[in-house]
Amino acid sequence: VMVSCIMRDIIIIYHLPFNHYQKENTVRFSRIRLENWRNFGTVNVELQNRAFLVGANASGKSNFLDAFRFLRDIVVPGGGFIDAVERRGGVSRLRNLAARRNPDIVLEVDLTEDEKISWRYRIAFGQDKNRRPILKAEKVWNQEGRLILSRPDDDDEHDRERLRQTYLEQVFANKDFREIKQFFESVHYSHLVPQLIRDPDRWTGKQSDPFGEDFLERIASVTERSQRARLRRIEEVLKIAIPQLSNLSLERDERGIPHLRGNYRHWRPTGAWQNEADFSDGTLRLIGLLWALQEGSGPLLLEEPELSLHPGVVRYLPQLIQQVHRLAKVSARQLFVSTHSYEMLQDEGIGADEVLLFITSDEGTTIKRGADDSEILQELDSGFTMAEAVMSRTEPTGIRQLALPLKER
Repeated sequence: VMVSCIMRDIIIIYHLPFNHYQKENTVRFSRIRLENWRNFGTVNVELQNRAFLVGANASGKSNFLDAFRFLRDIVVPGGGFIDAVERRGGVSRLRNLAARRNPDIVLEVDLTEDEKISWRYRIAFGQDKNRRPILKAEKVWNQEGRLILSRPDDDDEHDRERLRQTYLEQVFANKDFREIKQFFESVHYSHLVPQLIRDPDRWTGKQSDPFGEDFLERIASVTERSQRARLRRIEEVLKIAIPQLSNLSLERDERGIPHLRGNYRHWRPTGAWQNEADFSDGTLRLIGLLWALQEGSGPLLLEEPELSLHPGVVRYLPQLIQQVHRLAKVSARQLFVSTHSYEMLQDEGIGADEVLLFITSDEGTTIKRGADDSEILQELDSGFTMAEAVMSRTEPTGIRQLALPLKER
C-alpha cells in the first residue's frame, strides 16, 4: 500500500516501485521512430510506461510530444491527416531543417500490450507540386509481424487524391486495425494556461483544449458522482500543498457558467470563499494537473508540470502522480513528462530507462536513454541522484558565460 502522513509542513510518502501497480493489461507506446520531424533528423527510441524528457530549451521536447499529438489529430472526429499537417503550418514547417537527400517526414510507432508488440504503424508524407500534404507511405503490421496494409496501392496510383487521407482515419478502411485508431484517439495532452481558466467567458465551444479554454466545462460535463470523487482527491492534495485552501467544488452562476469554488482560510473563523479568478497560477496549474491525471486512461503528455509550483511540491510530483493514478484506477496509464526540474528528478523511483536526454547538434536533436549511457549508470551506482547524473549533461555549452558581465563575453 501507499501511505501519506503529514508532520507539520513535511510530507513523507512511503511507496512501492512504480511497476508494482501496473497490473492492467493496457496498450502503450513501446517505441517511436522519427525522421525529419521538426528538430529530429533520425531518432529511434524505446519507451517505458513513464518517460521524463530532459533537455535544454529548444532541444525538441515539446516537438517530441507533438508527434504523439499528431497521431491523435489524424483520428479524432473533425481532424484528419490534412488538418493535422495544416494546423502545424504545413509540411515545410514540420520538416527538419537539416533534411537532405530524403525529405519525407516519417513517424513509426510500436504498440505493446502485455509486454508483447501488438501493432506497428508507419506514416510517411511530403507535399505535392502545389505544396499540399500528400502521403508517401502508410503501413500497418499486426501482432504476428505480418504487413497487412501497404500504401500507395494500385488504387492510390490510379487516383492520387486518395493519398490525401490515411486509411487509419477512414471507418470503412480501418476495420482490420481499428484498435490503433482507438488507441491514438485516447492520447491526452495537458499544458494548462491559468489566464484561460480565470476567464471562462472566453470559451468559444472548443472541445478538449489542452491549454484550458474549456477546462471548467470539462469538469462540469462529467457525472456528479465522478466530479465529486475527482474534486475530493484534488482537495486532499490542496490541503497539503496549499493549506489555506479547502472545500473545493464546482458551481454554475446565474448565467450557467461553471466556476471552481474554494474556501480560503484566514483569521476569520469561516474564512472567505474564492473562485478561479482569485486562485494563484500555482493553484490552478496543480488543480489542472490533478484533474488531467484522472481524465481518460490513454497516454498522458504533460508539459513542464512543475511550472509555478514550489520546489517542495515538485519534488513529490512523481509519487503524487502514482497515487492519483492508483486512486483513479488507471495506474498502468502511460505518462510522458517534459521537465527542467532538478527537484522532480530527485525522486528515487525514477529509473535510468525512464529518462530521455535530448542532445542538440548541427544535424538536429538526438535522444539518448539514461540506461544507454554507461557514465550515467556508473554515477547512479555510486549514489548520485538522477538529477545529479543527467541535468548537467543537457546544459547548453558555455552556460557559465551567463554569469559574466556582457562586455567581457
